[in-house]
Amino acid sequence: MKAPTLLIIDSGVGGLSIAQEVRQLVPNSQYFYVADNAAFPYGILTEEALVRRLLQLIPPLVTKLVPDLVIVACNTASTAALAALREVVTVPVVGVVPAIKPAAISSKSKQIALLATPGTISSPYTDNLIRQFAQGCQVMKLASNALVLQAEKKLQGESINLEDIARELSPLLEKSILIDTLVLGCTHFPLLKGEMAAVLPDSIELMDSGAAIAKRAQQLLPPNTNNLVNEHLNYFFYTKETDIVDKIRPQLKGFGFEELQFLNVEFQQITQKSSAS
Repeated sequence: MKAPTLLIIDSGVGGLSIAQEVRQLVPNSQYFYVADNAAFPYGILTEEALVRRLLQLIPPLVTKLVPDLVIVACNTASTAALAALREVVTVPVVGVVPAIKPAAISSKSKQIALLATPGTISSPYTDNLIRQFAQGCQVMKLASNALVLQAEKKLQGESINLEDIARELSPLLEKSILIDTLVLGCTHFPLLKGEMAAVLPDSIELMDSGAAIAKRAQQLLPPNTNNLVNEHLNYFFYTKETDIVDKIRPQLKGFGFEELQFLNVEFQQITQKSSAS
């Protein structure tokens, strides 16, 4: 019996936070990670363009790599494209959504905050999550693309200025007396947990979806696979050739990715959201 194979995709390195959690529960598996950096960040694409791109990218990869499971390791991409992908992909597809439900259960003050990209913050899917699972709670929404870029910088080996982190979190800091739970609604943000914890009060718990996604992946994969030996390398694919890839190479080894490879794919023109949206 061969070890399971998982395909994980994000526009950048944010999905590595998910990959890290999954590898802890399903260690003896082969991992293919796709950083679709030619379309980074997904949050600035129109929903139509994002769905079209993922439908162009993922099904051929499933055919070529034959994974047992696909993880869309991006909140924005998951809320936009998960249903469409499940209609055309023959293996299970797991998405990432903000951890609103566990945050609402955990919060003692019933004052929680959601930190996410603008695309996730404005998504009707997110509003439905709040209505369904956070009744009785006040939910503050805080949008940030800048923190996505900070996480990318960190993985490139650059130092992070805590003042920049504090500036992005300043609206939350003003309400920190009441808010006791912060939902990290972007897979990039757990990569900055240490920096966020350094500027936030100890009373605020940081919560993300990584552990829940890992548990769901373990449930969907064949049972009793942890004793199998993975004899294959883990691959990190990227869709745009750039010197940034060389900068992140040392950090990728810490996440278990030994091989980097350019993924040569062609797409229709990317449509970005207007600055007013």
